[in-house]
Amino acid sequence: MSATALPHSGRVLVHGKRHAPRTLVLAHGAGVGMRSDFLRAISTGLVRRGICVVRFEFPYMVQRRATGTRRPPDREPALRQSWHQVVESLRPERLVIGGKSMGGRIASLIADEAQVGGLVCLGYPFHPAGQPHKLRTQHLASLQTPTLILQGERDRLGNRQEVAGYNLSTQIQVHWIADGDHDLAPRKRSGRSTQDNWNEAIHLTARFVHQHSP
Repeated sequence: MSATALPHSGRVLVHGKRHAPRTLVLAHGAGVGMRSDFLRAISTGLVRRGICVVRFEFPYMVQRRATGTRRPPDREPALRQSWHQVVESLRPERLVIGGKSMGGRIASLIADEAQVGGLVCLGYPFHPAGQPHKLRTQHLASLQTPTLILQGERDRLGNRQEVAGYNLSTQIQVHWIADGDHDLAPRKRSGRSTQDNWNEAIHLTARFVHQHSP
């Protein structure tokens, strides 16, 4: 794994062979950067399946790492610009993009315009926690990019019962991870482990990337 810089995008991590036939670009969630245990585990599993995984951080997270001071996410236009810059620095015709929570949501906002091969959202934030009326789904009704959303059944940002009532594009497939929370982790009483659920997510993501990378 190597760390490199892309124009205006801060630091990125390239995990796997940079010129692998298939590349997945992942952005982090609002509160934890690209080196989270979750993204590290998902990336490692995908690399073992022949996929190059590129992780990057939004400017506010780069600043947080540099100064040690917590700060809120950048405004949506800046987040979208960061995504566009990363995609343009790579090869759009070979890319699948996505991310954890907010990172996946912002990827979903630029996927059609960027003309990428596919989109993977690992825990999509359909609404803020405790505010199911504040939906972040309007653009999902008309999304044209093939999309895989991996969602925990009891995700507090959009559980199975809530999402069933949303108007989503036919290009979107939602796969429910058994008893998973927003990190796809189950409760002990479910009989499943966090690694079980993460392995399922890795398998499904790898299959999707292989299907949607030219």
